[in-house]
Amino acid sequence: MDAVLLDMDGVLLDSTALLTGVWRTWAVRNGLEPAAVVATSHGRRSADTLHAVAPHLDPDEQRRELDRLVRERIDRVRPIDGAARLLAGLRVPWALVTSGTRWFAHRCLTAAGLPLPAVAVYGEDVPRGKPHPDPYLAGAARLGVAPHRCVVVEDAPAGIAAARTAGCLVVALSSTHRPDELTGAHARRPTLAAVGALLAGLTAPEHVASRGDR
Repeated sequence: MDAVLLDMDGVLLDSTALLTGVWRTWAVRNGLEPAAVVATSHGRRSADTLHAVAPHLDPDEQRRELDRLVRERIDRVRPIDGAARLLAGLRVPWALVTSGTRWFAHRCLTAAGLPLPAVAVYGEDVPRGKPHPDPYLAGAARLGVAPHRCVVVEDAPAGIAAARTAGCLVVALSSTHRPDELTGAHARRPTLAAVGALLAGLTAPEHVASRGDR
């Protein structure tokens, strides 16, 4: 593999308490079933979740309300254990590919003490979000690497589906979903330390240097 594409929530950030709280509060205020809304939101853009669960509501107004709720809870974000070490140890180019907006990603990464990515694809950058392949195709293109030479790290079925359809190799981190819910991935690991060990083998410099099909 020549590059790594990383999801954010559930992979680099432990934002479960933040996002679950926001969606539950929003759902209750709008007379919707909180559990169903939260389940629909995993790994997807807010705009796509809103379209799925509340097509009758004004999307712009609801996004503003969701952003306000996020700002109230931003201090709940923490880095996933091993996130900083994983990023520091990558030996190939990497990009962040998230369903979150740019401002949300930057605020959360800063709050968690993680570096901002040099290359990223945010929710507003693509016409279709996960589970469509557009985000991962864009991430590979921005790094100048063919999708089939990229390894993706994901935690949600929607993201796994997006990466698989894009033609990437997918490693699933079982941080937010049970391993049996992540069967679409090529490999599953329980911790970022284990993911990092796998990536080290997949992106070893001697393997990249010896490849002749660029």
